[in-house]
Amino acid sequence: MLAEKTSLNQLSPWQYQQLLVISELYRQQQEMYNKRTHSVEDRIVSLSQPHVRPIVRGKVNASVEFGAKIAISLVDGYVRMEKLSWDNFNESTTLNAAVEAYVQRYGCYPEAILADQIYRNRENLRFCKQYGIRLSGPSLGHPKKGEEQDRNQARQDASARNAIEGKFGEGKRSYGLGRIRARLRETSETVIALQLLVMNLKRKLRVLFLPLFRLLLNLSRQPQWT
Repeated sequence: MLAEKTSLNQLSPWQYQQLLVISELYRQQQEMYNKRTHSVEDRIVSLSQPHVRPIVRGKVNASVEFGAKIAISLVDGYVRMEKLSWDNFNESTTLNAAVEAYVQRYGCYPEAILADQIYRNRENLRFCKQYGIRLSGPSLGHPKKGEEQDRNQARQDASARNAIEGKFGEGKRSYGLGRIRARLRETSETVIALQLLVMNLKRKLRVLFLPLFRLLLNLSRQPQWT
């Protein structure tokens, strides 16, 4: 091996880092070959971005995606990042921490949480019941008699929850959230956070200036007498 003939001190920091990545990549490939498998823990898929992991999403146009996965919350139109990870994770595990962060920001527990069906597990339901929080969605198990009002509430919650799906679409369509071009891990995370910040600033400007624009528009429509 080259390391036996010369010191690794001759390598630049970038070359040394690449050597470590390639060594780990070789080890992973050898492990998958020996075990006759196509998956391995913390699999490296990019030499220039070894922190990127394949995340199986099961979508029609992209069954596997590459990049950071984020969990966000939406309050009064303002989005907050609750968790960012380059590894796949179950979103339902972020609910408790997100609620506690809400309490620190606003000084009280939320009245309701409009979340995806994956959040409605027994642990989260127990947590929400403990603090008097209504977690959107139908009850677990088979439907029971007299639950028509609950089903209507669930439909209303599902309709209101479309706002957070719209935020993901807005971020990808208008701010490049679906195509992060930064290469370093820290830089990519900073870009994601800044994009969410800009989305909130746009929301804030809309709230501040929209009433003013409406007032000016109404004044311009009033008849002028001379």
